[in-house]
Amino acid sequence: MERKVSRIYLASEPDVVHFLQVAWEKTLGSGFVITLTDGQSAWIGTVRESKISQEADDMAMEKEKYVDELRKALVSGAGPADTYKFNFSKDSCHFSFDKNLKDVSFELGSFNLEKVADPAEVIRKLICDCLDTIAENQAKNEHLQRENERLLRDWNDVQGRFEKCVSAKEAVETDLYKRFVLVLNEKKAKIRSLHKLLNEVQEPEKNMEHERETATRSEVTADRDAVYDESTDEESGTPPNPSVLAPATLRRDDSIISSPDVTDIAPSRKRRQRMQKNCGTEPKMASQEHQLQEKEKFHI
Repeated sequence: MERKVSRIYLASEPDVVHFLQVAWEKTLGSGFVITLTDGQSAWIGTVRESKISQEADDMAMEKEKYVDELRKALVSGAGPADTYKFNFSKDSCHFSFDKNLKDVSFELGSFNLEKVADPAEVIRKLICDCLDTIAENQAKNEHLQRENERLLRDWNDVQGRFEKCVSAKEAVETDLYKRFVLVLNEKKAKIRSLHKLLNEVQEPEKNMEHERETATRSEVTADRDAVYDESTDEESGTPPNPSVLAPATLRRDDSIISSPDVTDIAPSRKRRQRMQKNCGTEPKMASQEHQLQEKEKFHI
């Protein structure tokens, strides 16, 4: 059974300290036993689950929320001291407690208690329960202290390993950076050498291209000078070269012949040529006949 003891002050006797013990088996909502004492007298009562459910219905609250309010008021003492007000009548043995919300106060619960015939035994048991609780809490504190010390040692160990890992990481990074710098410098040197070789290969090609351009320009200049000289010869009255004029004349004749507007003069030209041949050959034939006649007379 779990027990919790708290110190309260009654509204009717604010200067007298009372001790309130609440004990329950499973949960606070399944029912509990309440004990009240002022150090001389003691009162005890049992609150059943049906009573808790009835009180929750009267308060128009859910049972879980009502049990949470009971825990705050009777067990944990949560909130300021003036949040809950306790009332107890020694004549009627009626115990009740209210909750204050600003200017509003409402009754949270009320139970009927019975006066104990032998309060000394109840007080002794209450003191023993308090001592047991203190011992239990002390044992928990010692266990937690040992656990904290172990966690601190583990933390120091982990911190030491972490520092070693950080140092090793920095060393690896430094080594990798040095290697990277070496590789980078080698790559840069290779790139520079390749650029140098490329420039050496491209330089002769550039020179050859320059020479070709120079030769081409000189040839173009020579052609221009030749054309200029020919035009100068024509202007100076030099007779044109027949070989030069012939193609032009032939082209001109061909164009004239192929033109549809020009009539064909080839037959008349042929007739003149035949007439000229005939005129040229008649004297020759007469002279030949005369010679033959002279030869025949000589032989006779």
